[in-house]
Amino acid sequence: MPPFHVERIDHLVFRVRNLEHSVAFYRSVLGCEVVRHRRDLGLVHLRTGASMIDLVSIDGKLGRLGGAAPAAEARNVDHLCLRIEPFDEAQIVEHLRSHGAAPRGPASINFGAEGDGLSLYLEDPDGNIIELKGPATTACQ
Repeated sequence: MPPFHVERIDHLVFRVRNLEHSVAFYRSVLGCEVVRHRRDLGLVHLRTGASMIDLVSIDGKLGRLGGAAPAAEARNVDHLCLRIEPFDEAQIVEHLRSHGAAPRGPASINFGAEGDGLSLYLEDPDGNIIELKGPATTACQ
């Protein structure tokens, strides 16, 4: 056992093709708040609840270290899951569609940190998959 325990996701870093467009997506679609710009690195830190999402421009100092741009055949991450409250599928779908970000399908029950519960999947402008997960309907065992 390590001399520590993991409490939550601190941050996740996505490499993106268009930093400005991606920041706008995360702000308007997911309600994230820009906390800090690191223009010297091509990096923007976004607050998402108790955690952070960092967006790195592929043509910035950090982004160039990661190789090819994210694409269908070159993803950096499988998906990011954000625990949300409340989970009203109709309202969420309407909100997503109003921003041109339709979900990949209807809500389905998936397992997460709290147990089984409904979630929806969508893609950000770079094809990164985001899972929006509601409260557990059955406790984690």
